[in-house]
Amino acid sequence: MSPLVITIMVVSGIFVLIAIAYINHMVENNKLEKARIKADVSDRLRRCTDLAEALPGQLMTPALKLLLSRLQLHFSERLLPLDRNNSGLKASIDELRKLIAQGDSIPVNNPPQPIANEAKAKEVRFQLENLHGQLTRCAKEGILPTNDAKHWLKEIRHMLTQVHIEFFGNLGQQALQQQQPGQARLAFERGVQYLRKQPEPAAYKAALKKFEEQLARANAMVLENNQPSADEPSELDEGLKALDGDDMWKKKSIYD
Repeated sequence: MSPLVITIMVVSGIFVLIAIAYINHMVENNKLEKARIKADVSDRLRRCTDLAEALPGQLMTPALKLLLSRLQLHFSERLLPLDRNNSGLKASIDELRKLIAQGDSIPVNNPPQPIANEAKAKEVRFQLENLHGQLTRCAKEGILPTNDAKHWLKEIRHMLTQVHIEFFGNLGQQALQQQQPGQARLAFERGVQYLRKQPEPAAYKAALKKFEEQLARANAMVLENNQPSADEPSELDEGLKALDGDDMWKKKSIYD
C-alpha cells in the first residue's frame, strides 16, 4: 500500500472522527436546548395555572379567568410536542379548550380570601407581581397584544389598590373590636394616605371617604380615652410600613 493511500486513509479517519464528535455535540446541544425550553414552558404554565386557581375570588373576574386560561392553553400546546406521552397534559388541553369556548360565561370558582393580616396581604401582592411579570413577558414575546397588556397592567394596579383597601380596612376594624383605637387610627390613616397618592384618586373616592370617616371616629375614641397621640410601635405598625411601598410598579414598563 502506497504512502499516499495510507495518508488518505489516516486523514479520512481523522475527518470521520471529527464529524462524529461534531454530530454528537450537536445532538447533545439539541437535547439540552429542548430540556431548557421544556423547563421554561413548564414553569410558565405552572405559574399561570397557580394564578388561575389560587388568586382570591374578590380579585378574579371572568375576563381575567379567560385570559389566564388562554395563556395556559398556549403554553400547554407548546409543551405537548416536548412531552408527547403526557396524557394528563392532553386532557388539560381539551378541558381548557372547552372553558375558553364559553367566553365571558367561563365559570369562576375561586373562593374569596379575606386579607386580614400582613402575611396574607404579602402573599396576594406576590401573586399580583407574578401576574404582572407573566403578562409583561408575554407582551414582549408577542403572545399577548400590546394594547391588551396595557389594559391588564392597569387592572393589576387597580387590584393592588383593592388589596390595600381591604387590608387597611380589616386591620382597622379588628383594632376597634379589640378596643385599640390608637391602632385603628394608624390603619385608617395609612389607608387615607395610600389612596390620596394614587394616580387616579377619583376612582377611589368612595373608599377614601369611608377611610376618612373611620379615621375621624378612631381619633374621637382616642381623645375620649385620653390616649397619647404619639405613634404606638407594634407589629401592626411594622406590617403597615412593609406594605406601604409600591416597588413592583418601579419596574420598566413594556410600553415605555
